[in-house]
Amino acid sequence: MILAAALRQVRPPSSLAGRLSAQSLLFALGEGAFMTGSAVFFTQIVGLSAAQVGLGLTCAGIAAFLAALPMGKLVDRFGPKKMWALSAAGQAAMFAVWPFITDFQGYVAMAVAMEVIGALGGTAHAAYTIDVLPPDERVKSRAYMYSALNLGFTLGSLVGGVALAFHSNAVLHALPWFTAVAFLVNAAAVSRLPRAPHDNRTAEDRKAKIPGPGPLRNPGWLLTNFFIGMFWTNQVLLNVVIPLWLVEETDAPRVLLAFLFGTNTVMCIFLPMAAARGVNGVSTALRAVRVSSTFFVISCLITLATHDTIGWVTIALVWLGHVTVTVAELYLSAATWTFEAELMDPRQRGAYQGAASLSGTLGKVWAPAVFTFLAMNWGAAGWLVIAGIIVVATIGVHPATRLARRFLEVHVPADVLTDARASSAEAEDGGQVGQPSLDRA
Repeated sequence: MILAAALRQVRPPSSLAGRLSAQSLLFALGEGAFMTGSAVFFTQIVGLSAAQVGLGLTCAGIAAFLAALPMGKLVDRFGPKKMWALSAAGQAAMFAVWPFITDFQGYVAMAVAMEVIGALGGTAHAAYTIDVLPPDERVKSRAYMYSALNLGFTLGSLVGGVALAFHSNAVLHALPWFTAVAFLVNAAAVSRLPRAPHDNRTAEDRKAKIPGPGPLRNPGWLLTNFFIGMFWTNQVLLNVVIPLWLVEETDAPRVLLAFLFGTNTVMCIFLPMAAARGVNGVSTALRAVRVSSTFFVISCLITLATHDTIGWVTIALVWLGHVTVTVAELYLSAATWTFEAELMDPRQRGAYQGAASLSGTLGKVWAPAVFTFLAMNWGAAGWLVIAGIIVVATIGVHPATRLARRFLEVHVPADVLTDARASSAEAEDGGQVGQPSLDRA
């Protein structure tokens, strides 16, 4: 009985979800391997200073921010699967070129190009998964894919760690080629996935103007994603503020950091589907947001208490604070997937994803500086302010989602919305997903 229950947990919700999860694992394997060794690669192989690496990443981040909406429009125009496969192949080519970059100018050009191509892939991937998966399967499937993604990053980190363990520039020099091969296999896997409804548009459809107002005219969508960006500052707590707090303000041993990140990884591999259970509409997604925010606040309260504790009490509380913020991440993921499926114009999913990236970035880009300042300089009061910010965002996201929903009801034909939520198209291996009855062009 126990074995059967365990097998049910690792079995994908459908064959399509299994194929999408294999793709997620492939992507994360390559990305994780390079990310693990990237700092050493850029400084020892390319010959950059730490300041130059940071400046290049900043330039790349700005480029990705500016490219988000145009990339989304490309996805709507040419179809998500085609743009996703193109992005994966482009990233493979970029990684293959990394070993030949020898100066700062080349590094910046490469970083910018990779971020722009990555923005195209991220938008296309999100639009494709919403488009291709049956509505009653979307959240479960994306939770399963999230588990595979985290497993892939874990395996990729191990590959990168092994490469670093050789202490050999020749091995590090080859690391981008490992990632290039992984991304090339990934591109091939994407090209073999079934076509989504948006991929079935004719040449005439692609030339025609996509009907309806764009996402920048939907204030509810922009506000919803601004608040989602604020909620995703749980990653700042997870990766920046709590580790800094542990080192600077508690008596916990620094080795505890490894156990904290290990716990987060294990939870994000095995628990996404459990957190997503029952999240199947805007109302249940809002409930998941409230659960997520509650755990975020609990994490703040637990962590602030560790300033005055000692020994094993500190260790236990810091670990518990990390666990609770990870739970916040899991429930927020389920809510985010549902908002994406329910609050976007189904005819413009690419553009809506691009707009979500813009407003979501604005909702969280300030957090590393602000949260670090509040926690490290204001102490307990700072942690309470951080918790208060999330409470305000939780209150604000409720009317924002209602505003986004009303916008769709006014500007999108009712049968298009109904079709997007109720179609139960099924994919056949190598074939196409059944197209909705109404043209989405």
